[in-house]
Amino acid sequence: MRVLITNDDGIQSPGLVVLAQVALEAGCDVVVAAPHRQYSGASASLTAKEVDGRLALVDARPPGLPDGVLAFGVKAAPALITFVAAYGAFGERPDLVLSGVNLGANTGRATLHSGTVGAALSSATQGIPALAMSIASAEPQHWETARLVTTHAFAWLREQGADEERVLNVNVPDIPVEQLRGLRPARLASFGAVQARVREKGQDYVTLTYSGVDAEDEPGSDHHLLARGWATATLLTAPYDEPGDTELPSFTGRGDAPVSVDVGSGTVMSAGDDRPSGEIAEEHVEDPAAH
Repeated sequence: MRVLITNDDGIQSPGLVVLAQVALEAGCDVVVAAPHRQYSGASASLTAKEVDGRLALVDARPPGLPDGVLAFGVKAAPALITFVAAYGAFGERPDLVLSGVNLGANTGRATLHSGTVGAALSSATQGIPALAMSIASAEPQHWETARLVTTHAFAWLREQGADEERVLNVNVPDIPVEQLRGLRPARLASFGAVQARVREKGQDYVTLTYSGVDAEDEPGSDHHLLARGWATATLLTAPYDEPGDTELPSFTGRGDAPVSVDVGSGTVMSAGDDRPSGEIAEEHVEDPAAH
């Protein structure tokens, strides 16, 4: 099984090594491809630094990465890295993607903004299941706890098989292994670990303040359980259409309107023709007066 490892904290982050060690111990073929710099908050952005249309790489690898593991520093957002990996940018297409271990929790609906989770969701849209791992500290002291939880989460993901929409989002408290209460399923909190408020608005500026979230508010949520010594697991899915009986807005246009549009260029094609509207073939129309 081939595993791609990425993150949003950059190629030098120790969290990459934790994921690589877990995948290697499971007998997987591992490749690391991570942003050349910090990309936190990138969500599923597909931004990149290109040179003459080429995705730029840097010669870098995480300190402590086992010898023999191929590593790429990429001048791109993590979601773009997993996107192009699906097409062979870093060798064979991966079977699974591991993203993290992120420096800081990714809990609640604020995971929408996470580059770590964004990379995993981007992978899932390409039919590759993914695991997003985060530890609840900007300067973790207990990597052994993250490694233990990652081992269990990774084993679960492998057992599930190739479900193209599956993303497992896991958060780990930064505490010693002996203090960890375990790993539990959890729902997303209504917001993330930090809440923002507008403090002041001027003509050409807005000032925001940030505050911690009271985990007491939502028992059973990922943030609530994480604050009480539990590692949490939440299943996410890549974007998909919502089936159901809800009536959606619709209307009918002109019957002779163009029926084909090139969505890449915006070129409008004529009805019943495959040429741009400026090149419509003339139709022969009989003159009634001729009879």
